[in-house]
Order: sequence, then structure tokens, then C-alpha cells
Amino acid sequence: MTAERNRATLIGVGAILLWALLALFTAASGSVPPLQLTAMSFLVAFIIALGIWIRRGENPLRRLRVPAGAWVLGVTGLFGYHAMYFVALRNAPVVDASLIAYLWPLLIVLFSALLPGERLRWFHVVGALAGFAGAAVIVGARGVGFEELSSGYFAAMACALIWSGYSTLNRHFAAVPSDAVGGFCAVTAVLACLAHLAFEQTVWPASILEWLAVFGLGLGPVGGAFFLWDHGTKRGDLRVLGAAAYLAPLLSTLVLIAAGEAAASLRILVACVLITGGAALAAKEMLRPGRTP
Repeated sequence: MTAERNRATLIGVGAILLWALLALFTAASGSVPPLQLTAMSFLVAFIIALGIWIRRGENPLRRLRVPAGAWVLGVTGLFGYHAMYFVALRNAPVVDASLIAYLWPLLIVLFSALLPGERLRWFHVVGALAGFAGAAVIVGARGVGFEELSSGYFAAMACALIWSGYSTLNRHFAAVPSDAVGGFCAVTAVLACLAHLAFEQTVWPASILEWLAVFGLGLGPVGGAFFLWDHGTKRGDLRVLGAAAYLAPLLSTLVLIAAGEAAASLRILVACVLITGGAALAAKEMLRPGRTP
């Protein structure tokens, strides 16, 4: 495993660290409806990318000239995942929907075996399964009960398939610069705005703190993180990224505990052991300098 691949993997892990702030920033954004919040956050991400292009003296339109397949994959991944997630939350119990949707890291590990030059080893699978078990401990505290099939469950599974498919297939567009994600964010913002106008009542942030939370979402977990994830999935180790992605719900819970929004418990300790142990197991090749797969 080369140093460049290790570096790209760590950049992808940076996206996971930013996703840990999603719950805190979302809670701080007040009563802004989810689709409206998505549109506002992705708009912030696009404006930041636009500012970077202008600062560099680059033509923004030229930066968006990428293959049609990359556009389809990028917009489907960003908007499709969020749209299906909201459908899932509205039509299935929140815990059930969240746990099903969070199959995507495990699917990334499994799908990575289909890519040229990749080899799936036992410790990748075991590490991902341990991570999923840890996520289940966090998300499923009340117990997961699939009492009845509904559109929400199918939407949650669609979430897992869309994001894992996007993350895996993104490797085929490695030649597309990661800043093209700025264009995908713009289209996602427009689609989310249209969905918001069709299904939600507009509610603007009520304070400076809530506006800062929206900006923070666009700068980090619902914006900037996707640029890091794009680089990581194109050039890093997908098997390690898939297993490490289970750090997001754990770190998110720890952030909420630190902010006084949640309480520490034995359940969190168990989840910590499972998730960090699973991530370390899946990344053991990367953690051994000089060893190659």
C-alpha cells in the first residue's frame, strides 16, 4: 500500500470526522425543515467552492466540464441519498430506518472486492461487521423491531445502496478533480429546494447561532465533507474507509455528550470498543508501514 493511497485514505477519514458534527449542527439549526436545511447547506458548500475557484483565477464553468457519467453519479449520490433518507424517516421508525441506512459502510467493504486490483480479506469483513454491531448498539438502544414492511424500510435500504454504490463507482472517475463536487452540490441544492417547496413549509433560522449552524453544516458535514470523501473514495482504500465510517455515529454521540445533549453510558463504551476495534482490524495493513497487501 503506497504512501499516496494512505494519505488519500486519511483524507477520506476526514470526511467521517466532519460527519460526526452532523447531529450537533442540525440540532443547533433550530426548526428549519430537513429539505430546506439540505438546500441551504449544499448552497453554502457550492458558494465556498465558487469562491475558491474565483480566488484561484479559474473559470468556474470550466471546472464543471466533467463527463456526464460523473454528473449522474455525483447528483444521484448526494441528492438521492438525502431524499431517500427523509422518505425513510417519515415512513418507518427512526431507529429502524437509521440502522438500515447505515448498512452502507458494510456494503462499501463488500462492493470494493468488485473493483480491479482490490482484494477483500477476512479482517476487512470482520472489521466492518464489528463496526455495524457497534452502530447497532448506538442506534438501536430501544431495540430494533421490524413490525411491518413499509415504503420507509425500502427507502432506507435505497439509502444504503445509493451511498455505497456512489462511493464504490466513484473510483471509475478518478480522473475527475474533486472540486467538481461543487457543481454536484449546486444541483443538489436546487433539487432539494424544489422538494422543499413541494413538501415543506419554509422556516428561516431564528437567531445568529442557528444561521451559524447552517453555515457550519455547509462548511463541514453537509458540504465540505463530500470533497474529502470524493478524494478518499477515488484514491484511498475503500475497505478501510468502509469500516472506519462506523466511527461517525460513535463520534457523533461523543460530541453530543460533550455538548451536554446526551448522557454517557455502558452502551457507549461497548459501541466504542466494537467500532474502534473493527476499524483498527480493517486498517491493519495500513497501520503496518512497509507491509503490502
